[in-house]
Amino acid sequence: MVPELGVIEGYFGRPWSHADRKHVMTRLRDIGYLWFHYAPKADTFLRRRWREPHPSDALAELVELSGHCRSLGMRFGVGLSPYELYRDFSGPGRADFIAKVRALDDLGIDDLAILFDDTRGDVPELALREADIVHTALANTRASRVLMCPTYYSDDRMLDVVFGERPEGYLDELGRRLDPRVGVYWTGEEICAREHSVSHLARVAESLGRKPTLWDNYPVNDGPRMSRHLHLRGFTGRPSVIGPHLAGHAINPALQPHLSLIPAATLAASYRDGATYAYMRAFREAARACAGDALASMLETDLHALQDRGIDDLGDDRRRLRQRYAAVAHPMAVEIVRWLDGADTVDSWVEEA
Repeated sequence: MVPELGVIEGYFGRPWSHADRKHVMTRLRDIGYLWFHYAPKADTFLRRRWREPHPSDALAELVELSGHCRSLGMRFGVGLSPYELYRDFSGPGRADFIAKVRALDDLGIDDLAILFDDTRGDVPELALREADIVHTALANTRASRVLMCPTYYSDDRMLDVVFGERPEGYLDELGRRLDPRVGVYWTGEEICAREHSVSHLARVAESLGRKPTLWDNYPVNDGPRMSRHLHLRGFTGRPSVIGPHLAGHAINPALQPHLSLIPAATLAASYRDGATYAYMRAFREAARACAGDALASMLETDLHALQDRGIDDLGDDRRRLRQRYAAVAHPMAVEIVRWLDGADTVDSWVEEA
């Protein structure tokens, strides 16, 4: 069983351009992806300034993006992070939230995701408060599908270190309180999970009372460390046997939209090929399809430098690589040059949240 594949644009750092989103969505639909959730952390009108309307130009782009996705037969959704609303969801806060939900409806959304990720969570009755907010969204949206991302969206203890100790029994209580119609995003055993197992996903599904929707943090490369590497290799650690245990599988893409297409295509191949999947073969096939033979060969030759060594360890190779890719007229080559110039590094993702 192949779960529905989607994209959650949930990274920190500079958001993709409108034109790049439309191009990437078109290519991803050809690959087999069925939905797209717009939720870049840098869109402050979906996070810290969520009570304010989007500027008119940004609003027009979202309406156009919604229409573009629907024309492709893809579901379009928005991820709203009502910053610290769970601290006081009475009176004005509830009214502002309902107004925001209805404003997002006007974009033409099929999905609405309420995201509590990457904010403080050491507050009393956290699961109860979050469920109340999500149910209010469910009752007031015209979207046909509602999802949420918990504050503690992984077993990873780093979340407790950064955002406060998670309440005891948080995930189980959230599962009991949430309406069964609500989907739940989950990243796995770690924030950036190396692999996903049937046993782990089954345990999470038991706690939540539903199959999780996987928020897969690959090929995302935000943050101070990851932004200094390009994530290009094919997916590993996602065996096709996990499919029946998922409500959906969404990738969080890289800061480089065109380059993200290569690993995205390999995930589809992993589910399609099952036990015969080979990640480097899938990489080669995806790179040729997305970049053409010549550029694909260059990417494979430089894969270790771009993905493993990273920008800080390239030394003199950094200039050589820049010259090499600057000579190629292709959007992927342009993205590599920009990355080599240091334009995509993210210095502090917590403060930007």
